[in-house]
Amino acid sequence: MVKKLSKLELTWVDKGIEIQLEPRILIEDPSRSYGDPYNENIFIHGDNLLALRALEQQYSNRIKCIYIDPPYNTGQAFIEYDDGIAHSLWLSLMSERFKILNKLLLPEGTFFVQLNDEEINYCKVLLDEVFGRQNFINQISLKTKNTAGASGGGEDKRLKKNVEFILIYAKDYSKFPGFNPVYEEENLMDLIDEMESTGKSWKYTSVIIDKGSFIEEKNVYDGSGEPILVKKYKGVKRTTINKLVSSGAFNNEEDAYIKNFNNIFSDTNAQTSIRTRIIEEFKELADDELLVSSYIPRSGKDKGQRTEHLYISPSIRRVIWLKDSAEKRGNHIFKKEKLGTYWEGFNWNNVNKEGGVVFTGGKKPEALVARVLELATKEGDIVLDSFLGSGTTAATAHKMRRKWIGIELKDHALTLCHPRFISIVNGNDANGITQEYDWQGGGGFKFYNLAPSLIQKDKYGNDIINPTYNANMLAAAMAKQEGFRYQPHESIYWKQGNSTEKDFIFTTTQFITVEMLDRLAEEMQPNESLLICCKGFKAECKSRRTNITIKKIPQMLYGRCEFGKDDYSLNIVNLPHDETDNNSANDDEITIEETTGKKSKTKTKKNKEDKAQSELF
Repeated sequence: MVKKLSKLELTWVDKGIEIQLEPRILIEDPSRSYGDPYNENIFIHGDNLLALRALEQQYSNRIKCIYIDPPYNTGQAFIEYDDGIAHSLWLSLMSERFKILNKLLLPEGTFFVQLNDEEINYCKVLLDEVFGRQNFINQISLKTKNTAGASGGGEDKRLKKNVEFILIYAKDYSKFPGFNPVYEEENLMDLIDEMESTGKSWKYTSVIIDKGSFIEEKNVYDGSGEPILVKKYKGVKRTTINKLVSSGAFNNEEDAYIKNFNNIFSDTNAQTSIRTRIIEEFKELADDELLVSSYIPRSGKDKGQRTEHLYISPSIRRVIWLKDSAEKRGNHIFKKEKLGTYWEGFNWNNVNKEGGVVFTGGKKPEALVARVLELATKEGDIVLDSFLGSGTTAATAHKMRRKWIGIELKDHALTLCHPRFISIVNGNDANGITQEYDWQGGGGFKFYNLAPSLIQKDKYGNDIINPTYNANMLAAAMAKQEGFRYQPHESIYWKQGNSTEKDFIFTTTQFITVEMLDRLAEEMQPNESLLICCKGFKAECKSRRTNITIKKIPQMLYGRCEFGKDDYSLNIVNLPHDETDNNSANDDEITIEETTGKKSKTKTKKNKEDKAQSELF
């Protein structure tokens, strides 16, 4: 008998109890949007789980890179947020977010999450389940600032924590194109001094002065029969950096490296198939001879490009140029090492100076986020951070000319992030990566609030449409509820949104009569269909037209989702807040208006001044 194996997974209290999130609309606040009105950057003030749900319809499969730095669940209470929650609740709330974030990524997109050792291992297993273990790419170990010695509460038994971790996943590893080439740099002379002081051998010490004269060429064939053209030269002149310095031709060692940069090399006897075939053909080389092979690789970093390699005596060793792993800038050379999984060298001491905002305990250097974005994005790609904090991810993406979406619930969305972004748009932020990326200002962002819940209880306990919703908000909300894209037609009032080119939705607070239904039907094309969402209708309307479906709100929404909840935050304590900030869509109190197909007016109780039309989605 074959025993059926259970699925390998992480489990916790209340796992599997899914939150039925309300698909809220987002309402632009033009008074807080800033800069270029045609920009595509989005700044959302509101609960990030509800905000992610609001983005899902329009941004699924569109985000190139997601970097999040969620609460670490350390149990410490920082000034800006309470970073402590039971393990099961932390996992449940993160699981819901990971699922939506996965949907938002492009098929070739990448996901980064930074944590310390409190939850990193649980998070890894959780992400294996959500993203698929086959889509795991790397785990980065990140050297952080040196912390004071641990003390109190038994923590003196532990080592101090000065490393954090970043988990990286692909949306679909089979479509993941690989990371952009990113290198760590070190001044060449500092590196040579360091190696010599520790007894290590620095290998790039040889120089080719003259490769000599061509004497013959042969074709050597690779394993698939493709030709590799090999030319032989005689009269090669070689020397070393030490000999050049000793000759007095150069001021010092650094001067010799600078002026001979393109001709400095090391050599290797790496057992490649091409080198083996060249050895079989040429057998050996004299001291003053070299070979130059020319071919087009079918794989590797030079795939599809004609590539040349040099081979010298003894044993026909392959030449490795210093210029291939270093860069000359002015009077200095910087050795470049391809980025690995241990990251260090970030300036943590000055991080609170960046952006002109202080964010206790959770702020990351712009240079760190820049490294992530250099690896995973290019200019114009969309970057998302749903735990925006002090705004570092959006600030960095903006300076690097990426598009960005940032979400933050707490008040520092207004006190820290908002002024920081304005400063960047104005070109007044001189800190962080500003100089490295030559940022001088420009662009802009649109500021959105989450709309309040669509359904609420009246004083008698009955479900009603939230009276703060005007006709446009209601139409946008119902379009999102029904899976339509809210996109009002320029002239046809009942075409408020569509799911296909021929399938439309119309939401109204009017009572629908047979006469009204017939008028709508007469305006429709034969192949069009329409969903009407209304507060009431004549019973005869229900099945009168085969191409028109009619539903009554709010009854049609019962059981769909959890209405009336505005905070799914990861905090163990919900801090007191001003209800008007989180629950009011606009500064004005707006009453429901009737939609008649004619131009309508919005009545306000508090503010009679005309305001710019907010963008809804």
